[in-house]
Amino acid sequence: MKILLLGSGGREHTFAWKISQSPLCKKLYIAPGNAGTATCGENAPLDIEDNAAVYDFVVEKAIDMVVVGPEAPLVNGVWNYLRKMRSTSHVPVIGPSMQGARLEGSKAYAKKFMQEFGIPTAGYREFFSTKTQAAINFLKKKATLPIVLKADGLAAGKGVVICPGREYAIAELQEMLSGKFGEASRKVVIEEFLSGIEFSVFVLTDGESYKILPVAKDYKRIGEGDTGPNTGGMGAVSPPPFVDEVLMKKVEELIIQPTIRGLKARTIEYQGFIFLGLIKVNGEPYVIEYNCRMGDPETEVVLPRLKNDLVELFLAVKDRRLTETVIEEDERAATTIILASAGYPGNYAKGKKITGLEKIKDSIVFHAGTKSSEGQTVTNGGRVIAVTSLGKTFKDALAISNKNADLIEFEGKYYRKDIGFDL
Repeated sequence: MKILLLGSGGREHTFAWKISQSPLCKKLYIAPGNAGTATCGENAPLDIEDNAAVYDFVVEKAIDMVVVGPEAPLVNGVWNYLRKMRSTSHVPVIGPSMQGARLEGSKAYAKKFMQEFGIPTAGYREFFSTKTQAAINFLKKKATLPIVLKADGLAAGKGVVICPGREYAIAELQEMLSGKFGEASRKVVIEEFLSGIEFSVFVLTDGESYKILPVAKDYKRIGEGDTGPNTGGMGAVSPPPFVDEVLMKKVEELIIQPTIRGLKARTIEYQGFIFLGLIKVNGEPYVIEYNCRMGDPETEVVLPRLKNDLVELFLAVKDRRLTETVIEEDERAATTIILASAGYPGNYAKGKKITGLEKIKDSIVFHAGTKSSEGQTVTNGGRVIAVTSLGKTFKDALAISNKNADLIEFEGKYYRKDIGFDL
C-alpha cells in the first residue's frame, strides 16, 4: 500500500515509525513531516489544510490510504473533499468527516452532544462576542469559583484557562471574546471546574464497533508541579496507575458506548480515533473534552505499547470489521518527556542546532518541531523532541527518559523533570 500521513509533529513521527514497521506499507509519504519522519518515509512539501492540494497529491501518487494526524485538516473537511471526488472516493481516510470533527472543532457543539446523549460532563454556558456584557454579568453573579474558560474553536491546545478569581476571569473573558485566539474565541464556553485527576482514553472506531487503545495521562502545564500556562503537552505516562478495571468499565459504559451511539444516531461518518480527555472525580469519570484524533504527546506512549500492526487495524476500520480484532498491549509502562524551546508556549526562537541524538540508548526519540537544514537537525517549533522509554514501571521508564533527555542539547532547551509527580 501507498500511504499518505498528514502532519508534522511528534504524533506524526510516532505514526510514521509505527506504520513503516508494517509489511503492508510499501511506500509512506509524510506531509509536510519533520527531520524525524524523513527516516521513516518520504517527506512531501504539502499544505495539508488545502484540500485541493491534498487531492492532487493523492491522485498523482496513487495513494491507497490517507491517515490524518492533526485536527485542522479534519475540521477543514479533508474527509468530505476526498470522498466527494470521483478519483478519490474509494481512498479510505483514517479520521472522521467534518461533521464528526465538530466534536473537537466546537466546544459548545461537543457539550450539546454530551447533554443529548447523557454523557457525564461539567455544567456550562456559552457566550458570543456580541454578548460580552451578559457573559461578564454571569461571571459576576452566578459563576462558582474557580471557573474554566474555553475558546469554542481550535486554539492549538492553549485555549483553556482555569480562573481562580472573579476579576481575573472577567479580564481573561474580555480578552478571549475580543479575539485573543482569533475566530476560535469569538464564542467562549464558561464551564464548571471539576476537581480530580485527569487521564486520556483513546478509541479507534469503524463507525459501528470500537476498540480501546492503551490509556495514558499527559501533563499540559509548562511548569513543574503543574504550574504556568497550558501547552500542547510536556510529557505523558501510560498506563496511569490509578486507572483500574472498575474505572474503565464506567468509562466504557457511561462515555464510550453512548458516544458511539450518538454518532450513529446523528448519522455522522466516523472512521478513526476518538480521544476522550477525562477526569476522575470521586471515583466517577467525566468528559473534559473530545478530540477527533490521537493526542500529542500521548501518541508517543500509546503506540509504542501497541503490539498490533497499525496498518492492519486501519484496514479493519476501512472494512468495518474492527470487532474481529484484538488489541495487544505491551505490559511494560511507557513514558515520554518533551524537550521544548525557551519561551514556549509564548514566543520562541527557531533554527537552534540539536546535538547529542546519536548518544541516546534505550529510548525512542520522536521529533516534533525539527527540520533538516544544511545537513544539520535544527529546532523548528515550541515542542522540539519527545524522548520515549519503556520500563517495568513508569518510574523505571521515566528514569531512562530523564537520563537521555539530559544528553540532547540545543540552545534554550527546557523540559519538566517531574513528569509523573502526582502518581
